[in-house]
Amino acid sequence: MTGRAPGPGRAERIVVIGYGPAAHRLVEGLHRHGAHGRVTVLGAEPEPAYNRPLLTAVLDGTLPARALRLPEPPPGTVLGLGVRAVSFDPRRRLVRTADGDAHPYDRLVLATGASPVPPGPGWTRGPDGRPAPGVRALRTLADGERIAGARGPVAVVGGGVLGVEAALALRRRGRPVALVHRGPYPLDRHVDPRAGEAVAGRLRNLAVDLRLGRTVAARDDGGAALALDDGSRVEAGEVLLCVGTRPRVGLARAAGLAVRTGVLVDHLLRTSAARVYAIGDCAEPLDGGAHGPAGRVPAGGFSSAWEQAETLAALLTGGRIRYSGGQGVLRLKAPELDLLRVGTTAGAEETVVLGDAAAGRYARLSLRSGRLTGAVLVGFHRAAAGVVRLHQRGEPVPVDRLALLLGEPPAYEAGPPPGTALVCHCNNVTGDALAAAWRAGARTAAALAAATRAGTGCGSCAEEVRARCEAWAREEEAG
Repeated sequence: MTGRAPGPGRAERIVVIGYGPAAHRLVEGLHRHGAHGRVTVLGAEPEPAYNRPLLTAVLDGTLPARALRLPEPPPGTVLGLGVRAVSFDPRRRLVRTADGDAHPYDRLVLATGASPVPPGPGWTRGPDGRPAPGVRALRTLADGERIAGARGPVAVVGGGVLGVEAALALRRRGRPVALVHRGPYPLDRHVDPRAGEAVAGRLRNLAVDLRLGRTVAARDDGGAALALDDGSRVEAGEVLLCVGTRPRVGLARAAGLAVRTGVLVDHLLRTSAARVYAIGDCAEPLDGGAHGPAGRVPAGGFSSAWEQAETLAALLTGGRIRYSGGQGVLRLKAPELDLLRVGTTAGAEETVVLGDAAAGRYARLSLRSGRLTGAVLVGFHRAAAGVVRLHQRGEPVPVDRLALLLGEPPAYEAGPPPGTALVCHCNNVTGDALAAAWRAGARTAAALAAATRAGTGCGSCAEEVRARCEAWAREEEAG
């Protein structure tokens, strides 16, 4: 991998292809680090950058589409919306767009994201791969608005994170939902079987019709039903595809860059072409190690994309840093189902398991040398902050493992956790930072988000931010 970072103070032309959350974070970071020169962003969507992980909040009506929009880019940013890059030339350092323009660069960043993967033939129409009538993906703001405006039963195909979150959001909207998943339980790529059973039980209690271990064989009755591989049927006039994504690598491959599943990058996020970098869903680590298994794009999610953006912003402004591979934190964004996965449960010297089938709760802690290497929690909301803190800091796990899982000291019983604990992992916002913003006059969740950015990332901390607002307001009234 090639491409030395510029020295501090050197003016360079930086072109970013793509304008999703990772690109938006990069542009903000470049401004914050004092980047010199012009930053040009080419976004294929006509919409300004928005918080893609919160699209399920549009499904259930919790948020209007406009609330997902991210702040305007820093002054001086050249922003092209609805501008599609069609090629780039690493030798001439030139990007060409569909409208015939050419953009020279000194540094190019690929943030092209990923596209939904259809489950098989018959799900798309035309050469551009658009979904067939009645079939939706949930990838853009327009997708979210169209699905939210529909009525009647819906079948969600795919039981990963997005599929589970979408199914729950649609149930909150009052729509009949069937979840078709080829795996033995929902989230089978992320959690162990007992955690998966707890998730499945919670979904069934919420009237989600689970069809596990099944695939779709065909659409019947003019698209009003799905025929499954076991001969059963699912009545649904609308299908929401949540079967995964594929990194958008067409531009990179055409330009001769090294591509496996995604665009290959090293620990400095450099591609195989000089002065070309990649971040977000389109990027894939060159090797294993801290980045995850070689040969597949790690499921690092939104927070990893933001960490990549922050890292690259520092690198492109003369900083000395490398991408560590992310913290591997997964938090489900659904009020009815509290799920946390952090790190890895493989290779543990000690495993602590707590199951409460009646309450639909399950916990698994994996330790090595007395420190937490990974955890899966279902229904243990009060333990989440303490568990994440222990994992991120590499601190010894308290001897009383049960107290940790129950959220008792040294975690917290009532009220907020210790002030230095992270509440918003996407933006590194602690409890102390939230309290300081409250004292400075940010008295609502929206005001706290504006002041600290808490809740504007993956959205999993939004409920906790709101709860803190209510608790502080009660304390103030009590005097």
